[in-house]
Amino acid sequence: MPPEMRGAYEFTRELRGLVPGPHKIWLANPALAKTIVPTGAYFQRDSTLTKAEIEIATNVVNGRWCSPYANYEHEIIGEHAGQLDRRRVQALIAGLPTSFDDPRQQAVYELASALVAPRVVPMGLYRRAKELLGDEGIVDVAVLLGWFTMVCLTLAAFDVPANAVGLDQ
Repeated sequence: MPPEMRGAYEFTRELRGLVPGPHKIWLANPALAKTIVPTGAYFQRDSTLTKAEIEIATNVVNGRWCSPYANYEHEIIGEHAGQLDRRRVQALIAGLPTSFDDPRQQAVYELASALVAPRVVPMGLYRRAKELLGDEGIVDVAVLLGWFTMVCLTLAAFDVPANAVGLDQ
């Protein structure tokens, strides 16, 4: 591995604790990897969203982009780390209607669904999201959707299947 790539690898490992799937692909452009990795790390440590809320938005956007690897990984993560009911996670990925008892989770689901459709966010939904998540939370949802759009498109560009385990670099 060339020194620049090794530097980006170590940088990612420091921030994330590991170098998961798409991060290995981004090592091909070390300068870009060092720029984008902190955004993903933010959602691991500092987001205003709970792990369940992150996984709701993540599975909505991953399902939208039909990314086999991202869908496979986050179906598991959503159920285990996010503590979400498996049927709800499956509905998120498939783009099927679902609902959540927790009002914040429901707001994240509705906002994410409207944004990836693409649809206009109705004023009533915006007001509910603002009341429940605040501006900071709405920004978190929007940027998280952008982040996972980038993840999914990277995986699609390299035709990464659901069963990819090594992603050698």
